[in-house]
Amino acid sequence: MNCMNTKIAAVVFDLDGLMFNTEMIYNETGKELLRRRGISDYQPVIDRMMGRRAHEAFQEMISMCGLPETIEELQAESDELFLSMLFEKIEPMPGLFELLDRIEHHKLPKAVATSSGRSYLQSILDHFDLLDRFHFTLTSEDVIQGKPHPEIYQKATSRLNIPAPQVLVLEDSENGTKAAAAAGTHIVAVPHEFSCKHDFSPACFVAESLADPYLQALLG
Repeated sequence: MNCMNTKIAAVVFDLDGLMFNTEMIYNETGKELLRRRGISDYQPVIDRMMGRRAHEAFQEMISMCGLPETIEELQAESDELFLSMLFEKIEPMPGLFELLDRIEHHKLPKAVATSSGRSYLQSILDHFDLLDRFHFTLTSEDVIQGKPHPEIYQKATSRLNIPAPQVLVLEDSENGTKAAAAAGTHIVAVPHEFSCKHDFSPACFVAESLADPYLQALLG
């Protein structure tokens, strides 16, 4: 991918692990689900699940661990665990609000494209009074193919009506990075402690945080 001399005209954010520390909460949830089933080597399973839509993620868990439960049973148990922790532990990732301010200063449209569901996305963004700051949001309910398929980012660029190379996508996972790269966007990966060993080779740049000087320079 040619990432040089790109003029960015719009920004699309992933949600979990990129804007908020929810991957830490998902990690704790997945760890407990697997602990209950006698599985201690949980991280490879969670890594495979990260960035995917819920039903696809739980199918990975079932396939990798040979579990007898259905996707629906695992998701119900996971949701109960996750929601019990969510609003006690959720925090914005470093640099988020400053980056949003910078994007708005340059009057660039921005969106969210997440593998999570719409009600969940809205509850998170409402909690931080952010929903109205985005021009639109796309969720798992808006696509047929989940990440790493590029559909969600293809839809985002089409809705923005901006050429894909001029759309900056910010992602924290390997699956999301692959999806954004396949859509032809200017993909910047922002790993965290749970995704730092993922393959981000398709990215134009791997940033240390949302406050990385690369992003500041890219946005002018």
